[in-house]
Amino acid sequence: MTAPVTLPKFRQQLILSVLMSCSLLMWLENTVLSITLETLADPVRGLGADPGQLQWATGSYTLAFATLMFTAGALGDRFGHRTVFAGGLVIFAGSSLWAAYAGDAGQLIAARAAMGVGSALITPANLAILMWTFTGPARTAAISVFSTSAGVGMAVGPVLAGFLLDRFWWGSVFLINVPVAIVALVGLVVLVPNFRSPDPRALDPAGMLLSTSGLAALAYGLIRAGQVAAWSPTDVWAPIVAGLVLLAAFACVELRAKVPGFDPRLLAQRTFGGGNAALGLLLFAVAAITFYNAFYLQGALGFSPMKAGLANVPTAFGALAGASLAPRLVRRLSLRLVTVPALTMAALTMGGYGFLGLHTPLALIEILLLLQGLAIGMVIGPVTAALLSDLPLERAGAGSAVTNTVRQTGSVIGIAVGGTILSIVYRRAIEPSLEGAPGPVRDQARVSAEQARHVAAAIHRPALARAADDAFIHAMHVGAGWIAVITLLGAAVLLVSLPAAGKKRGPLPEPDHEETRSPVPFRESREFRES
Repeated sequence: MTAPVTLPKFRQQLILSVLMSCSLLMWLENTVLSITLETLADPVRGLGADPGQLQWATGSYTLAFATLMFTAGALGDRFGHRTVFAGGLVIFAGSSLWAAYAGDAGQLIAARAAMGVGSALITPANLAILMWTFTGPARTAAISVFSTSAGVGMAVGPVLAGFLLDRFWWGSVFLINVPVAIVALVGLVVLVPNFRSPDPRALDPAGMLLSTSGLAALAYGLIRAGQVAAWSPTDVWAPIVAGLVLLAAFACVELRAKVPGFDPRLLAQRTFGGGNAALGLLLFAVAAITFYNAFYLQGALGFSPMKAGLANVPTAFGALAGASLAPRLVRRLSLRLVTVPALTMAALTMGGYGFLGLHTPLALIEILLLLQGLAIGMVIGPVTAALLSDLPLERAGAGSAVTNTVRQTGSVIGIAVGGTILSIVYRRAIEPSLEGAPGPVRDQARVSAEQARHVAAAIHRPALARAADDAFIHAMHVGAGWIAVITLLGAAVLLVSLPAAGKKRGPLPEPDHEETRSPVPFRESREFRES
């Protein structure tokens, strides 16, 4: 085996700066859209997008990211991680420019899906280059510094989005990605060698096609269920069934593959399978409740984008504190004694949205968001690190691919189901207030609370706007109850699947947000070619 070439220290630091800027860009992209949803729904300031289109604008990115990321790692092995990274940056920058100037919701959805493709190419290559560049203690220090980009992105993203939306048009939240990506691309080409593996993994086009089409069909059926008055066999049930069949075929293909990109056999292990199921349910809930939060703060409470962004900062600080506190508690107690109560607390905070109203003091909302972030941070990092550390070293790559895919899939389905519940309950709640209204007014008001407020202002009917607010709050309460139940189910699964407190485990690795997201771990002993 050929040992990695040691690069000059100054060059290593410059490479780390490039990698951190790209990681920060990905985390910013994951947070800014939630602040932008309310503006996009506005017919005047945005695109007049309905709830289903907003679900797709959020979910198309995650869907592409979830289904392409494990294939992107294999592409990096074969063609070089710098090459794949650069391609991802070009796609991400180009699609960000497309999203910024999208003329309608359909174009925005397509652009967001393309951004997800770019992110899927960037993320595994980002960590791979980090692992090739640094060795020994320097690698540990680099990972620690690199991981701070997650916290910075979570905290800065909503505030940055609010600042831009208060001063510019909605496309600015996407346009700002372009110069950062261009600078990162120049740094990547000038500084980073084109590391690649001497034993590239086989590509998995059949698995990629089946997983993408299956998840897309399932999400389409679930989202469509919230947009129609009656669930017809062809409009709702057919895509749901087709999606489930395609996903089952995907699992069969991966089971038969010699070296699968996604290995379903790992999910049969009690701890690994149960832990991933719990994480998938948690990410389902986080995606759904974040979708509600965007419309509650800016729509129902009337916060400006900047105020809404600042209001969400406690969630990020809570998550960072939880991720830092959890490993210490796990060493003193056990993984199960720490994460099961934390996941239960997360469920209670999400159920707490059922008690928020139009006149809830901001301080109470901030406390709820802080506790929610704290609970989530105490679960995701420790459970992910423990699940991967339990696997044999040669199975770590396959295990990471499974974990990342399950988590992203949970997010996609959470947006679809959570948004559909909100739409159905809102439509039923607003109906009595539409009696006697003209047909076009009724049709627009049924779409969403945002559309109802707009038409109410146009026809000077403030009572309709108040009714829309009340209908939205009722729908949020119902949805929050179901989200809390789903999260509690995740806590129950975690309780059953994790080892009892008396059973000793190895030391828990410090949580690393980026490492647990990447499907391809790299070790010092692997060879590379530099070109």
